[in-house]
Amino acid sequence: MTRFYSVLYCLLFLTVRSSVVAQPAQQLVTVLVAPDHTNWEYRLGEKVKFTVTVVEAGNLVKDARIYYEVGPEKIAPVLVDSALLKNGQFVIEAGTLKTPGFMRCVVLVKRGGRTYRGLATAGFATAAIQPTVDLPADFSGFWTAAKEELAKIPMEPKLVLLPERSTEKVSVYHVSVRNINNSKLYGILCVPKAPGKYPALLRVPGAGIRSYRGDIATAEKGIITLEIGIHGIPVNLDEEAYYNLAAGALNGYPAIGMDDKNRFYYKRVYLGCVRANDLLCSLPEYDGQNLGVNGGSQGGALSIVTAALDNRVKYLAALYPALSDVTGYLKGRAGGWPHYFDVNNTSYNNTREKLQTIAYYDVVNFARNLKVPGYYAWGFNDEVCPPTSMYAAYNVITAPKELELFLESGHWTFPEERDQFSDWMLQKLLK
Repeated sequence: MTRFYSVLYCLLFLTVRSSVVAQPAQQLVTVLVAPDHTNWEYRLGEKVKFTVTVVEAGNLVKDARIYYEVGPEKIAPVLVDSALLKNGQFVIEAGTLKTPGFMRCVVLVKRGGRTYRGLATAGFATAAIQPTVDLPADFSGFWTAAKEELAKIPMEPKLVLLPERSTEKVSVYHVSVRNINNSKLYGILCVPKAPGKYPALLRVPGAGIRSYRGDIATAEKGIITLEIGIHGIPVNLDEEAYYNLAAGALNGYPAIGMDDKNRFYYKRVYLGCVRANDLLCSLPEYDGQNLGVNGGSQGGALSIVTAALDNRVKYLAALYPALSDVTGYLKGRAGGWPHYFDVNNTSYNNTREKLQTIAYYDVVNFARNLKVPGYYAWGFNDEVCPPTSMYAAYNVITAPKELELFLESGHWTFPEERDQFSDWMLQKLLK
């Protein structure tokens, strides 16, 4: 690994704090990188050029040296070089790809003692990207048996009113229900106060360990909302408690129990999402018909998984879904978060047991079974959930699907993207 590549790898945004991440703050110096096709899409064998522009105080920077790398996303670069900006711009002749996937160009520039970064990612035959993960012969049987296991456990719901969070229109509760393995699922439930029957929305979380406030704004529009945590702990504790768990017992939770498909951490998580729907569907205020699920990153993955496992779900919306085609690295291309098999990630390895387990949990294999309409959105510059991995899942979906691309975005969302994401679900549930 080159020194420059090591620097870039360390700069990657590896921690996801919420399901919808805000757009990064504007910096003094902007490094713009753009492919020469406006849609950032190319045919196999077609050469791509990246134009680099550095702007400071609204003007082109003409005397700076840029350092750049080009190569398949998340893989060692095939081109590493530098150049002097003579007229404020520079064109990088980047070559092409011969197989479906993405080519990424990352550029660094130093100004005033600081290092600024920009990138762009060109897609090649994205509709032809296929999964690398295996589909177990007993995949459906495994999850049918798991749901039957869950169904035998009484829900025993507990709802504690939170008057300090409730509003004139919405009652807010901290809730818990029983889950598998003698665990519980916790969340924040928001129910419209006005008498009537309402659609319901399950909000599933991005990666991390934290408290939740609940989706009061959507509930005030006439939708029951349940925002859940996945770790079997109350979601209204002091933040110090979550910090201690993240640094201790739950450190590296995405890989806990990965050597056994029945002990893997995400089995309880996936079934917990179904159990959350059990609670929603049991509420007297629920209209009995309209149930949606949405989230981003890990939450995008859980949205797809929940809709595939639970036929009560009528709509799903997923932003940059994680846990998709995680075995990509074993085939020489990027795999999905949490990058279990990345050669640079010494925490995990591709043992036979892990590979057998992950096939039962990879989002790709749930995407194959989707039957309901879904809305999906991501950007080509996502460095946490590589677009190759997300397309591997999206391309196998046969259910009605809509994909909105916000090309420049990474693992974050534009305000317009967040609005569109929310509006799609609102329109479906309130029609």
